[in-house]
Amino acid sequence: MMNSDGGDREFEDGVPSAPACGYRWRGPFAVAAAALVMSMFAPGFAQSLRQGVVAVHRQDYQRASRILIPLAERGNPSAQSYLGFLFETGRGVPQNYTEAAMWYRRAAEQGDSLAQYSLGLLYDRGQGVPRDIVEASKWLNLSTAAAPPQAREARQRIRDAITTKMSRGEIAQARLRALEWVPIREH
Repeated sequence: MMNSDGGDREFEDGVPSAPACGYRWRGPFAVAAAALVMSMFAPGFAQSLRQGVVAVHRQDYQRASRILIPLAERGNPSAQSYLGFLFETGRGVPQNYTEAAMWYRRAAEQGDSLAQYSLGLLYDRGQGVPRDIVEASKWLNLSTAAAPPQAREARQRIRDAITTKMSRGEIAQARLRALEWVPIREH
C-alpha cells in the first residue's frame, strides 16, 4: 500500500505498521488510533459509497460498479439500490432485470424507499420478476410513504396510476401486505 509520500507501507499480519516516530503507542488512544487507521484501509470504508455515487453521477459506470458491488454484497442498502439501477439500465454491467430485481429487493427489504419504488415498477412491468400488480402496489405504497418530500408527489402519481388497474380486493391485499411489512437489516 502506498503512503502519503509515495513509499510502500510495511504490513505485519495485514495491519499497517506503526509509524517510525520513536515512541510507543499505548493505552486507549492507541486502540482508537489503530481502529481509525484500519478503517481507512478496509475495503469498504465510509467514502467508498460516496465515491461510487459520484462515479454514477459522472457516468463512470465501470468504476461505479467496481466500488458498489463489494459494498452491496456486504449489505449496504444504498449500494444495493444503485447496483440495481446499474443492472436495470445495463450501465457498467450487462443489463439483467433479474439481477436488478434481486439487488432492489435486498435494499427494499431494508427500507430503502428508492429501491422499493424501483422494485414496484419491475413488478408492474414483469421485468426480472413475475408480473404481480399486488406486489407492485405494495412496494409503491411503501416507497411513497417513505419518500422524501421532493419525490412524494411523483411517486403518488405512479402508485395511483397502477392502482387504477386493480380490483378493490387487490388494492386491499396490497395495502395489507404493506401494513404487515417490517424492514429487516442484513447486518
